Amino acid sequence: MKLYLPVVAMSLCAFAPGASAACPSEVDTALMAARYAHLQPVPNPPADLKMEDALCGRDVFAGFLAQNYGKVVGYKAGLTNPAVQKRFNYPQPVRGTLFEKMILEDGAEVPAKFGARPVFEADMVMVVKDAGINKAKTPLEALKHIAQIRPFIELPDLVVEDVSKITGPSLTYSNVGARLGVLGKALEVTKATPELVDALANMTVKMVDQDGKELDSGKGSAILGQPLNAVLWLVKDLNASGIKLKKGDLLSLGSFSKLIPPKPGTGAKVTYEGLPGTPSVSVRFK
Repeated sequence: MKLYLPVVAMSLCAFAPGASAACPSEVDTALMAARYAHLQPVPNPPADLKMEDALCGRDVFAGFLAQNYGKVVGYKAGLTNPAVQKRFNYPQPVRGTLFEKMILEDGAEVPAKFGARPVFEADMVMVVKDAGINKAKTPLEALKHIAQIRPFIELPDLVVEDVSKITGPSLTYSNVGARLGVLGKALEVTKATPELVDALANMTVKMVDQDGKELDSGKGSAILGQPLNAVLWLVKDLNASGIKLKKGDLLSLGSFSKLIPPKPGTGAKVTYEGLPGTPSVSVRFK
């Protein structure tokens, strides 16, 4: 992986102790990217980091990530689950960018130490059918512009030294912890119907370990009352930034489960009970 800055910089803090909150400098962000590349925890940003400053820092950080992870393939919504919002004490969603080399296929085996502060969670990806999604205003309108629904186990990296002090802005600055994710077989949306909209809200998303023991479960409604509401939130947030979705873009919608640290020799499988065919996806940790 590229280092972004000389290795000597790895011994420095991404933020100077006692630094006041402001839009992070490119040097600060490059240092964070270097630590991220080496799976090393990053010093927590200042507690008073403002969201507008976190947003500009996120975009610079994403630019560094592109050097290692390739082209942009989509976007992720974080903090779409009230339980996760409560954990990080932030009452609304946040957005990150997904890159090509972050996306793995069903059954992938990854190191348990895939990040500085690795966790895994039950998620879902929707694949954009066409640019008409940029004008969608309701869940059914959004679904009409979705080509596929794909099971997804996200493998985020909370990255900072003290995860108990993560805030909405600090999570945003780290590109919402995007690191890796495992995609399951696609459920093709051949026709957008109110019944499928309802099924997404009413489904049960269940996550079990390698022995079939349940790790956690949640309803589809855990994500903003309806997973398609996360799609609409991303559309609105991206539009506000002048970004238009296009055919093939991946949209990661957030967590249906708690965030769990992986252990070597274990695995996880997520099923979506209530969707046609009961789709699933799995990952193994070595």
